[in-house]
Amino acid sequence: MATAEKSIALNPIVDNVAKQISALQSEGRLRLPPNYSPENALYSAWLKLQTITDKNGRPALQVCTKESITNALLDMVIQGLSPAKNQCYFIPYGNQLVMQRSYFGTACVTMQVLKTNRPPVAAVIYKGDEFEYVVEAGNKKVTKHVQRLENVKKENIIGAYCTIFPPNHEPYTEIMTIEQIHQAWRQSKMNPFDEKGNLRPDSTHAKFAEEMAKRTVLNRACKMFINSSDDSSLDLVVESFYRSEEAAEEAAFEQEVAANANQEFIEAEWHEKEDEESVEVQEPVDGGNESTQEKPAAKSEPARAESKPMQQPKRRGPSF
Repeated sequence: MATAEKSIALNPIVDNVAKQISALQSEGRLRLPPNYSPENALYSAWLKLQTITDKNGRPALQVCTKESITNALLDMVIQGLSPAKNQCYFIPYGNQLVMQRSYFGTACVTMQVLKTNRPPVAAVIYKGDEFEYVVEAGNKKVTKHVQRLENVKKENIIGAYCTIFPPNHEPYTEIMTIEQIHQAWRQSKMNPFDEKGNLRPDSTHAKFAEEMAKRTVLNRACKMFINSSDDSSLDLVVESFYRSEEAAEEAAFEQEVAANANQEFIEAEWHEKEDEESVEVQEPVDGGNESTQEKPAAKSEPARAESKPMQQPKRRGPSF
């Protein structure tokens, strides 16, 4: 069993996290993967944190609260993840640092829960692919998927599927259409769609559509097994799995709210001239100058503008 008996003298925050992990292991409340080294993971995370900045270029370790940094590192170790293997990322949202799992991280947690060395496999289905599946006793089974290179384009995505291989059980497959995937994205607090229902070009979902589609179907497939775990030593893992998701969603949402709250719409209120007498102003012509234009006989009252704060977007439910 991997232990965290030796604390890392890099920073009081990291040292505190290492001690908390050791205490959880000593109490029998946490079981880490056999080949997982919390010391190495924390060291790797601390090195990466030195280079992470927020959207304004400020170091994350300076702008983020100590509590959020501690929780992000704890979630990483409890879930048995390593930033060196791209299983998780640290993202600053305002003054909150969150640990966000990657596709590989979710697969890693699922393998830990299932006690298997075979990772889940997710794939994207493109328009033009030869894709067939059957349903046997309520379980889906992909029987054919032939993909051609020319089909692999973001605009051609029509669905995705993920297969999990539980030990001593038949493989489990989850299949989602692109409509179902988009609906899952809409449940996120950070809705990547604009008011017309189109993906915002600057959103992560638009830039990395294939990876986000695989991540969505993987999450849906894995959650069924994670929720059904009856191993008490994995309770903290399952709790951390959902807490880190909620923390990332909440922090990203709060940052967007804060950004929008600082914006103002200027609504100009124009007033009619009290003097009914007016002179039509001619449009300038090429080569003309202001001195050749006729002036109004009476000055109009200057326009007054009232600033109104932008309304905060409504919260949405958790994503799949």
